[in-house]
Amino acid sequence: MATIKDIAEKANVSTATVSRILNKDETLSVTEATRKRVLQVVDELDYKPSRKKQTKEIKAVSTYQIGIIILNDETIDPYFQSIRLGIEGICHEYSMNLASTMIIGKNQITGSGLDSLDGLIVIGDVDIADLKTIYPEAKHIVAVDQIPKNANVDVVISDFVRATNMVLDHLLTLGHTDIAYIGGEGRVFKVSNLETTDKIDVRRKAFENFLKEKELNKASRILEGDWGPTGGYALTQKLLNLTPRPTAIVVASDPMALGVLSCLHEQGIKVPDEISVISFDDIEAAAFMNPRLSTVKIHGEEMGKTAVKLLHDQLNGRIIPLQVTLPVELILRESVKGLN
Repeated sequence: MATIKDIAEKANVSTATVSRILNKDETLSVTEATRKRVLQVVDELDYKPSRKKQTKEIKAVSTYQIGIIILNDETIDPYFQSIRLGIEGICHEYSMNLASTMIIGKNQITGSGLDSLDGLIVIGDVDIADLKTIYPEAKHIVAVDQIPKNANVDVVISDFVRATNMVLDHLLTLGHTDIAYIGGEGRVFKVSNLETTDKIDVRRKAFENFLKEKELNKASRILEGDWGPTGGYALTQKLLNLTPRPTAIVVASDPMALGVLSCLHEQGIKVPDEISVISFDDIEAAAFMNPRLSTVKIHGEEMGKTAVKLLHDQLNGRIIPLQVTLPVELILRESVKGLN
Protein backbone atom coordinates (compact mmCIF):
# COMPACT_ATOMS: atom_id res chain seq x y z
CA MET A 1 0.00 0.00 0.00
CA ALA A 2 1.33 3.43 -0.95
CA THR A 3 2.54 5.79 1.76
CA ILE A 4 3.04 9.56 1.97
CA LYS A 5 6.78 8.91 1.59
CA ASP A 6 6.16 7.07 -1.70
CA ILE A 7 4.10 10.00 -2.98
CA ALA A 8 6.76 12.52 -1.93
CA GLU A 9 9.54 10.62 -3.70
CA LYS A 10 7.61 10.26 -6.95
CA ALA A 11 6.37 13.87 -6.94
CA ASN A 12 9.83 15.18 -5.93
CA VAL A 13 8.57 17.10 -2.90
CA SER A 14 8.91 16.71 0.87
CA THR A 15 6.66 14.47 2.94
CA ALA A 16 5.56 17.59 4.83
CA THR A 17 4.37 19.17 1.57
CA VAL A 18 2.39 16.06 0.63
CA SER A 19 0.79 15.93 4.07
CA ARG A 20 -0.20 19.60 3.98
CA ILE A 21 -1.65 19.33 0.47
CA LEU A 22 -3.73 16.30 1.49
CA ASN A 23 -4.90 18.17 4.58
CA LYS A 24 -5.74 21.27 2.47
CA ASP A 25 -3.45 23.53 4.50
CA GLU A 26 -4.25 27.09 3.33
CA THR A 27 -0.92 28.41 4.63
CA LEU A 28 1.11 26.19 2.30
CA SER A 29 2.84 28.17 -0.44
CA VAL A 30 3.31 25.94 -3.49
CA THR A 31 2.57 26.47 -7.14
CA GLU A 32 -0.65 25.13 -8.59
CA ALA A 33 1.45 22.89 -10.83
CA THR A 34 3.11 21.30 -7.80
CA ARG A 35 -0.24 20.80 -6.08
CA LYS A 36 -1.69 19.12 -9.19
CA ARG A 37 1.42 16.92 -9.58
CA VAL A 38 1.12 15.67 -6.01
CA LEU A 39 -2.60 14.93 -6.37
CA GLN A 40 -1.96 13.16 -9.67
CA VAL A 41 0.62 10.91 -7.99
CA VAL A 42 -1.89 10.25 -5.19
CA ASP A 43 -4.34 8.97 -7.82
CA GLU A 44 -1.68 6.99 -9.68
CA LEU A 45 -0.56 5.19 -6.52
CA ASP A 46 -4.17 4.74 -5.39
CA TYR A 47 -3.31 6.17 -1.99
CA LYS A 48 -6.04 5.41 0.57
CA PRO A 49 -5.37 7.20 3.86
CA SER A 50 -6.56 5.40 6.95
CA ARG A 51 -7.07 7.65 9.95
CA LYS A 52 -6.35 4.80 12.32
CA LYS A 53 -3.21 3.80 10.47
CA GLN A 54 -2.00 7.38 10.11
CA THR A 55 -2.39 7.91 13.85
CA LYS A 56 -0.38 4.78 14.59
CA GLU A 57 2.34 5.81 12.14
CA ILE A 58 2.63 9.29 13.65
CA LYS A 59 2.92 7.89 17.16
CA ALA A 60 5.55 5.41 16.07
CA VAL A 61 7.66 7.88 14.13
CA SER A 62 6.98 11.35 15.60
CA THR A 63 7.76 11.61 19.26
CA TYR A 64 7.20 15.37 19.49
CA GLN A 65 4.32 17.57 18.36
CA ILE A 66 5.53 21.07 17.45
CA GLY A 67 4.05 24.26 16.03
CA ILE A 68 5.11 27.33 14.06
CA ILE A 69 3.95 30.87 14.79
CA ILE A 70 4.47 33.42 12.01
CA LEU A 71 3.18 36.88 11.12
CA ASN A 72 0.44 37.14 8.49
CA ASP A 73 2.38 39.37 6.07
CA GLU A 74 5.41 37.10 6.26
CA THR A 75 3.66 34.07 4.78
CA ILE A 76 4.10 35.51 1.28
CA ASP A 77 7.68 36.74 1.73
CA PRO A 78 10.21 34.45 -0.04
CA TYR A 79 12.72 34.88 2.80
CA PHE A 80 10.29 33.66 5.46
CA GLN A 81 8.99 30.97 3.13
CA SER A 82 12.53 29.61 2.89
CA ILE A 83 12.75 29.44 6.70
CA ARG A 84 9.50 27.47 6.81
CA LEU A 85 10.72 25.11 4.08
CA GLY A 86 13.84 24.45 6.13
CA ILE A 87 11.70 23.58 9.15
CA GLU A 88 9.28 21.38 7.21
CA GLY A 89 12.03 19.55 5.36
CA ILE A 90 13.93 18.35 8.40
CA CYS A 91 11.32 17.71 11.11
CA HIS A 92 11.02 14.01 10.30
CA GLU A 93 14.77 13.55 10.82
CA TYR A 94 14.37 14.65 14.44
CA SER A 95 11.20 12.69 15.23
CA MET A 96 9.00 15.79 15.11
CA ASN A 97 5.53 16.22 13.67
CA LEU A 98 4.63 19.74 12.54
CA ALA A 99 1.16 19.67 14.04
CA SER A 100 0.19 23.33 13.66
CA THR A 101 1.12 26.46 11.71
CA MET A 102 -0.43 29.54 13.33
CA ILE A 103 -0.55 32.92 11.61
CA ILE A 104 -0.85 36.05 13.73
CA GLY A 105 -3.65 38.18 12.35
CA LYS A 106 -5.37 35.21 10.71
CA ASN A 107 -5.59 32.47 13.34
CA GLN A 108 -6.66 33.03 16.92
CA ILE A 109 -3.82 31.79 19.08
CA THR A 110 -4.88 30.64 22.53
CA GLY A 111 -3.33 28.83 25.45
CA SER A 112 -5.60 25.84 24.93
CA GLY A 113 -4.46 25.62 21.33
CA LEU A 114 -0.80 25.62 22.37
CA ASP A 115 -1.14 23.30 25.33
CA SER A 116 -0.91 20.11 23.30
CA LEU A 117 2.39 21.14 21.67
CA ASP A 118 5.78 20.05 22.95
CA GLY A 119 7.51 23.07 21.47
CA LEU A 120 7.21 26.16 19.28
CA ILE A 121 9.30 27.79 16.56
CA VAL A 122 8.45 31.49 16.33
CA ILE A 123 9.40 33.23 13.07
CA GLY A 124 9.73 37.00 12.94
CA ASP A 125 9.02 39.84 15.33
CA VAL A 126 6.62 38.21 17.78
CA ASP A 127 6.63 39.38 21.40
CA ILE A 128 7.95 36.28 23.17
CA ALA A 129 7.26 37.67 26.66
CA ASP A 130 3.62 38.21 25.68
CA LEU A 131 3.48 34.74 24.13
CA LYS A 132 4.52 33.26 27.45
CA THR A 133 1.45 34.81 29.11
CA ILE A 134 -0.80 32.46 27.11
CA TYR A 135 1.75 29.65 26.98
CA PRO A 136 2.66 29.83 30.67
CA GLU A 137 4.67 26.66 30.86
CA ALA A 138 6.68 27.96 27.91
CA LYS A 139 7.76 24.41 27.40
CA HIS A 140 10.26 24.91 24.60
CA ILE A 141 10.57 27.93 22.26
CA VAL A 142 13.01 28.87 19.49
CA ALA A 143 12.88 32.42 18.10
CA VAL A 144 13.98 32.85 14.47
CA ASP A 145 15.00 36.16 12.88
CA GLN A 146 14.85 38.17 16.08
CA ILE A 147 16.59 38.56 19.43
CA PRO A 148 13.74 38.86 21.92
CA LYS A 149 14.08 41.13 24.94
CA ASN A 150 13.99 39.54 28.37
CA ALA A 151 13.16 36.09 27.00
CA ASN A 152 15.09 33.01 28.01
CA VAL A 153 14.79 31.16 24.68
CA ASP A 154 16.98 29.83 21.89
CA VAL A 155 17.61 32.24 19.02
CA VAL A 156 18.55 31.78 15.35
CA ILE A 157 19.55 34.89 13.41
CA SER A 158 21.64 35.88 10.42
CA ASP A 159 24.56 38.26 10.79
CA PHE A 160 22.81 41.38 9.47
CA VAL A 161 25.29 43.72 11.17
CA ARG A 162 28.22 42.19 9.32
CA ALA A 163 26.11 42.03 6.15
CA THR A 164 25.33 45.76 6.30
CA ASN A 165 28.96 46.61 6.95
CA MET A 166 30.04 44.46 4.00
CA VAL A 167 27.59 46.27 1.71
CA LEU A 168 28.70 49.74 2.83
CA ASP A 169 32.39 48.87 2.70
CA HIS A 170 31.94 47.71 -0.88
CA LEU A 171 30.08 50.87 -1.87
CA LEU A 172 32.77 53.05 -0.30
CA THR A 173 35.50 51.24 -2.22
CA LEU A 174 33.55 52.06 -5.40
CA GLY A 175 33.56 55.76 -4.50
CA HIS A 176 29.99 56.09 -3.17
CA THR A 177 29.66 58.45 -0.21
CA ASP A 178 26.08 59.68 -0.69
CA ILE A 179 24.22 56.49 0.19
CA ALA A 180 20.52 56.13 0.99
CA TYR A 181 18.74 53.44 2.99
CA ILE A 182 15.24 52.13 2.20
CA GLY A 183 13.72 49.70 4.67
CA GLY A 184 10.55 48.48 6.32
CA GLU A 185 9.15 49.79 9.56
CA GLY A 186 10.00 47.54 12.48
CA ARG A 187 7.09 46.34 14.64
CA VAL A 188 6.90 43.66 17.31
CA PHE A 189 3.49 41.94 17.52
CA LYS A 190 1.78 40.66 20.63
CA VAL A 191 0.00 37.35 20.31
CA SER A 192 -2.60 38.02 22.99
CA ASN A 193 -4.15 41.21 21.57
CA LEU A 194 -2.31 41.99 18.29
CA GLU A 195 -0.92 45.25 19.70
CA THR A 196 2.44 46.34 18.31
CA THR A 197 5.49 48.17 19.57
CA ASP A 198 8.03 49.95 17.41
CA LYS A 199 11.40 48.40 16.75
CA ILE A 200 14.48 49.68 14.92
CA ASP A 201 15.51 47.16 12.30
CA VAL A 202 19.04 45.83 12.83
CA ARG A 203 20.03 46.75 9.25
CA ARG A 204 18.98 50.36 9.75
CA LYS A 205 20.83 50.54 13.06
CA ALA A 206 24.00 49.11 11.49
CA PHE A 207 23.61 51.52 8.55
CA GLU A 208 23.36 54.52 10.90
CA ASN A 209 26.32 53.39 13.01
CA PHE A 210 28.51 52.82 9.95
CA LEU A 211 27.76 56.21 8.38
CA LYS A 212 28.28 57.96 11.71
CA GLU A 213 31.65 56.28 12.16
CA LYS A 214 32.69 57.33 8.65
CA GLU A 215 31.21 60.83 9.19
CA LEU A 216 28.80 60.33 6.30
CA ASN A 217 25.59 60.56 8.33
CA LYS A 218 22.60 62.04 6.45
CA ALA A 219 19.30 61.45 8.22
CA SER A 220 17.31 62.54 5.17
CA ARG A 221 18.67 59.54 3.31
CA ILE A 222 16.99 57.03 5.65
CA LEU A 223 13.43 56.16 4.61
CA GLU A 224 11.15 53.46 6.03
CA GLY A 225 7.65 52.32 5.13
CA ASP A 226 5.76 49.17 4.24
CA TRP A 227 7.78 46.05 3.52
CA GLY A 228 7.45 44.67 0.00
CA PRO A 229 7.53 46.02 -3.57
CA THR A 230 4.81 48.64 -2.99
CA GLY A 231 6.71 50.12 -0.06
CA GLY A 232 9.97 50.12 -2.00
CA TYR A 233 8.31 51.92 -4.90
CA ALA A 234 6.69 54.61 -2.72
CA LEU A 235 9.84 55.27 -0.72
CA THR A 236 11.92 55.62 -3.89
CA GLN A 237 9.50 58.27 -5.13
CA LYS A 238 10.16 60.26 -1.95
CA LEU A 239 13.89 59.70 -2.20
CA LEU A 240 14.05 61.08 -5.73
CA ASN A 241 12.68 64.41 -4.48
CA LEU A 242 15.82 64.97 -2.43
CA THR A 243 18.63 67.17 -3.69
CA PRO A 244 21.18 66.00 -4.53
CA ARG A 245 20.10 62.48 -5.31
CA PRO A 246 22.11 59.68 -3.69
CA THR A 247 24.45 57.69 -5.89
CA ALA A 248 23.60 54.37 -4.20
CA ILE A 249 20.63 52.85 -2.39
CA VAL A 250 20.83 50.08 0.20
CA VAL A 251 17.48 48.24 0.37
CA ALA A 252 16.50 46.12 3.38
CA SER A 253 15.01 43.25 1.34
CA ASP A 254 14.88 41.97 -2.22
CA PRO A 255 11.06 42.27 -2.49
CA MET A 256 11.41 45.98 -1.59
CA ALA A 257 14.18 46.26 -4.18
CA LEU A 258 11.70 45.14 -6.86
CA GLY A 259 9.71 48.27 -6.16
CA VAL A 260 12.85 50.41 -6.04
CA LEU A 261 14.02 49.23 -9.45
CA SER A 262 10.54 49.65 -10.94
CA CYS A 263 10.31 53.26 -9.76
CA LEU A 264 13.79 54.13 -11.00
CA HIS A 265 12.99 52.60 -14.38
CA GLU A 266 9.76 54.58 -14.68
CA GLN A 267 11.61 57.80 -13.86
CA GLY A 268 14.19 57.08 -16.56
CA ILE A 269 17.02 56.69 -14.05
CA LYS A 270 19.58 54.16 -15.20
CA VAL A 271 20.77 51.47 -12.79
CA PRO A 272 23.67 51.32 -12.07
CA ASP A 273 24.93 54.16 -14.29
CA GLU A 274 23.10 56.84 -12.29
CA ILE A 275 22.16 55.06 -9.08
CA SER A 276 23.49 51.76 -7.78
CA VAL A 277 21.13 49.41 -5.88
CA ILE A 278 22.05 46.63 -3.47
CA SER A 279 19.77 44.61 -1.23
CA PHE A 280 19.39 41.69 1.20
CA ASP A 281 18.07 38.10 0.94
CA ASP A 282 19.16 36.81 -2.51
CA ILE A 283 15.74 35.45 -3.38
CA GLU A 284 15.55 33.43 -6.60
CA ALA A 285 14.15 36.38 -8.57
CA ALA A 286 17.19 38.56 -7.74
CA ALA A 287 19.30 36.90 -10.43
CA PHE A 288 16.61 37.57 -13.07
CA MET A 289 15.82 41.23 -12.42
CA ASN A 290 16.89 43.87 -14.91
CA PRO A 291 19.61 44.64 -14.08
CA ARG A 292 20.47 41.58 -12.05
CA LEU A 293 20.37 42.56 -8.39
CA SER A 294 23.42 42.70 -6.14
CA THR A 295 22.39 41.39 -2.75
CA VAL A 296 23.43 39.68 0.47
CA LYS A 297 22.65 35.98 0.54
CA ILE A 298 20.77 34.99 3.68
CA HIS A 299 20.52 31.24 4.26
CA GLY A 300 16.83 31.03 5.20
CA GLU A 301 16.44 27.27 4.89
CA GLU A 302 19.47 26.72 7.11
CA MET A 303 17.91 29.05 9.69
CA GLY A 304 14.82 26.84 9.72
CA LYS A 305 16.86 23.64 9.96
CA THR A 306 18.95 25.09 12.79
CA ALA A 307 15.80 26.04 14.69
CA VAL A 308 14.58 22.44 14.51
CA LYS A 309 17.94 21.16 15.76
CA LEU A 310 17.91 23.58 18.69
CA LEU A 311 14.34 22.63 19.58
CA HIS A 312 15.28 18.95 19.46
CA ASP A 313 18.18 19.60 21.86
CA GLN A 314 15.83 21.39 24.25
CA LEU A 315 13.34 18.56 24.13
CA ASN A 316 16.15 16.16 24.98
CA GLY A 317 17.33 17.95 28.09
CA ARG A 318 19.43 21.01 27.23
CA ILE A 319 18.59 23.85 29.58
CA ILE A 320 21.00 26.68 28.73
CA PRO A 321 19.58 28.87 25.91
CA LEU A 322 21.75 29.29 22.82
CA GLN A 323 22.04 32.00 20.17
CA VAL A 324 23.16 30.82 16.74
CA THR A 325 24.24 33.45 14.20
CA LEU A 326 24.48 32.19 10.63
CA PRO A 327 26.99 33.70 8.20
CA VAL A 328 26.09 35.77 5.15
CA GLU A 329 27.53 36.16 1.67
CA LEU A 330 27.82 39.24 -0.56
CA ILE A 331 26.56 38.45 -4.09
CA LEU A 332 27.70 41.07 -6.61
CA ARG A 333 25.77 41.48 -9.85
CA GLU A 334 25.09 44.25 -12.37
CA SER A 335 23.00 46.63 -10.23
CA VAL A 336 26.11 48.15 -8.60
CA LYS A 337 29.06 49.91 -10.20
CA GLY A 338 31.77 52.36 -9.22
CA LEU A 339 31.64 56.11 -9.82
CA ASN A 340 33.58 57.37 -12.81
